[in-house]
Parts: sequence; structure tokens; C-alpha cells
Amino acid sequence: MTAPNFDEFDHEAHLRETFELAREAAARGDEPFGSVLVRDDTVIMSDSNREITDDDIRRHPELHLAYRACREYDSDERAEIVMYTSTEPCPMCAGGMATAGFGRVVYSVRSDEIAAFTGNEPTVRSAEILDGVSDVVGAVLNDEGRQIHQEFDW
Repeated sequence: MTAPNFDEFDHEAHLRETFELAREAAARGDEPFGSVLVRDDTVIMSDSNREITDDDIRRHPELHLAYRACREYDSDERAEIVMYTSTEPCPMCAGGMATAGFGRVVYSVRSDEIAAFTGNEPTVRSAEILDGVSDVVGAVLNDEGRQIHQEFDW
């Protein structure tokens, strides 16, 4: 079987789905983050932040999807999956994603931009944590992704 050509995936459509999930999270009372897993250019899983509504600091969408993918797919299958996420993964999520071993990670809003919105210090970049494991691409559709955070009451 030939490796998938991730460059042929519809990055913008998949990221826009993460934006909708981020908006749903914000409307529900959670922080605005959403993610999807894509295999063969088709969404196979999606999730949004539930840290506040589930009262669980682990319920970031990236970490939860990495957990689910490890339960449902073997390592070769996970290497054919792209994680699209509205915002660059935090170090906790990137660590889980390193264990999952996704082929690529595509995000919209950089972690240093989120730090500016929230008033927090910038964190370790996901590309450093995922180096040698997953190809990390971002910031894609950055203006659209930033708009969600500009509208959120940080």
C-alpha cells in the first residue's frame, strides 16, 4: 500500500470543520478548541473542548482524539491519519499525539497567539514535541482561526 499524499487533502475544509467545533465548544461554555482526525481525506473522528463542562482538565479535543485513535487503530493506520486542529496543540496534547504517531498535524492558530489572547506565557511549540514523529503544518487559515478567539471572552 502506498503512503497517503497528505498534500492532496482538503486542508481548508477540514480546518473549517474544526472551527465549527470550536464555536460549539464556546457556545456550550468551554474554551474554543476543536479537532478532527482525517484518513483518506475523510473525517473519521471529531471532538471539541469539554474541559469545563466535563470538569476534566484532560478533555482537550486533541488528547481525547489521540486516546480514541490509539484504541481503535493500529500504529500503521495512525500513521495514515492527519490531525486537524483549530489551534496548535498544547504540550500535554502534543505528548499524547506523539504516542499516537499521526502522520501529520495541521493547525490554524499558533500557541504564541493563544498565549497573547489568554495572557499566559507561550508554551513549548508542538513541532518540538512531535519532531521525528509527525509532520507539523501551521498556521493555516490563520485569520479565520484567530477570529474565533477574538470573539471569545478570554
